[in-house]
Amino acid sequence: MIAPSEDDAQRRKELRRHKARATGLLVVATLCFLVLVITTDGTGWTGFAEAGAEAAMVGGVADWFAVTALFRHPLRLPIPHTAIIPNRKSEIGRALGGFVQENFLQPEVLRARLDGVDIADRLGQWLGEPGNAHRLSARAGTVIGSAIEVLRDEELQQSLDRYVNKRLTEFEPTPLAARAIEFAVEGGHHHAIFEAGLSGMRTVLADNRAVMRERLASESPWWVPEPLDDRIFDKIFSAVDAFIAEVSQDPDHEFRHTLDQRITHLVHQLRESPELRDRAQELKAELLAHPATAEWTAGLWANIKTSLLLAADDPTSELRLRLHASALSLGESLRSDPALRTRVNGWVSGAVVHLAGESRTEIADLISSTVDGWDATDTSDRIELQVGRDLQYIRINGTVVGGLVGLVIHAVAQVLG
Repeated sequence: MIAPSEDDAQRRKELRRHKARATGLLVVATLCFLVLVITTDGTGWTGFAEAGAEAAMVGGVADWFAVTALFRHPLRLPIPHTAIIPNRKSEIGRALGGFVQENFLQPEVLRARLDGVDIADRLGQWLGEPGNAHRLSARAGTVIGSAIEVLRDEELQQSLDRYVNKRLTEFEPTPLAARAIEFAVEGGHHHAIFEAGLSGMRTVLADNRAVMRERLASESPWWVPEPLDDRIFDKIFSAVDAFIAEVSQDPDHEFRHTLDQRITHLVHQLRESPELRDRAQELKAELLAHPATAEWTAGLWANIKTSLLLAADDPTSELRLRLHASALSLGESLRSDPALRTRVNGWVSGAVVHLAGESRTEIADLISSTVDGWDATDTSDRIELQVGRDLQYIRINGTVVGGLVGLVIHAVAQVLG
């Protein structure tokens, strides 16, 4: 069943009006012929009028039969070679598909047509119009959201699990740790971390001075006087605090050089030591086997999907804003860069020609099968709505031309007689 269009009612009204005109002219010719036959003897001017009316009537009836035979059986009589469109609908569909395939989907035809259309420039101008980039980003977001909705969550989750586990299994932590430490050392970042640690250590010592003094008292022999314990503790505490302050304030302190050497050795060990590599692999395996890791990977796709759907639907999201910015940037580039326009036109032309070449047969089959699936009566009615008005002029012309030819024939007969 072919879906009716909004213009069908108007077309049907116009078709009825044109049919009435053609039929009315035929009726007028018939009435004129009958009146002349009954009331005159067919001589003089009445003979010309009678011959013209008779020929007009014959021409009108012949063309009515021809036009009607395209769409249905005239007078509902099963006359051979009538109702052509309903009876040959499938052949018409195959012929139409073959016609489109041979005349519209040929690579040279498409390439010639596309070469005359600067698609890239039109796209750039369209994107430059206010609001079009926003509408394009909104539609792209809708497409992304719809595509995500139709994906099979279980299969994607399994694929994502396999990918994450594979990447984590292949991941070597010790070379990365070595490179991270080298990066920190090359930029001097480790000194800032070290100084922050020293500052924190001084704070911890100051905050816990009383606790450490009590610990010294509990560890000191009973016979040592308490004032002596106080002096020993003050000396030790002041010495440690002074050492920390000295290291913190002196960027060239020996302790710092020793730290740098230790770090350099650690980097070397991370890169070369099989023991550290094996230990790191054991820790990684324990991490992968931990239930929290499995729980995280199990919900990874669900989290990603939810985030993408929210971003695709939110005009203020980073995704939509980036799509909008990309559309504006593309439009500006297409308008200002002739070389880019040439490349884009070449890509579009090549893609269309390739797809048409690969799909010519499928497109022809689609047209043929679509027409073949239409109802025969409905198809005939639809085609008549499209071209029936023009065909009624054939009936009118047949009546008029038939009458003129009748006059000529009668005149020739009079001259020869």
